Amino acid sequence: MLKYWSIKKYGTKLLPTLEKRYGAFPFYSAHQIRATVYQKDFNPEFLPLAYILYLSPEDLSGVISREFPNLDIPQYKKEMVTYLDSKNYEGCLKVLQKAS
Repeated sequence: MLKYWSIKKYGTKLLPTLEKRYGAFPFYSAHQIRATVYQKDFNPEFLPLAYILYLSPEDLSGVISREFPNLDIPQYKKEMVTYLDSKNYEGCLKVLQKAS
C-alpha cells in the first residue's frame, strides 16, 4: 500500500509543489524535479516517474540514461499504468497512458 500512496502523491502533489517553488511552466528541469522530490518528502524510488511527468520530452531520455542507465522508459511507463489500473486509479497519472 505504501507504493500506491507514494505514486499517488507524485500525481496529486508534485505539480503543485513544483509550481509553488518555481512558478507554473509546462516542464521543469531535472534539477528542479530532483530537488523537490528529495526536499519535500516524496519517495525517491519513483523519481523516474517524476521525470516522465514533468521533464521535457527532449531532455527525458538524456537524463534517464545518465541517472538510471538500466531503465527502459516505455517498459517503466507500462509497469506504472498496469499497477495503477490494478488499483483502479482514476487520477491525473492517467497521462502515462497517453505518453506510452
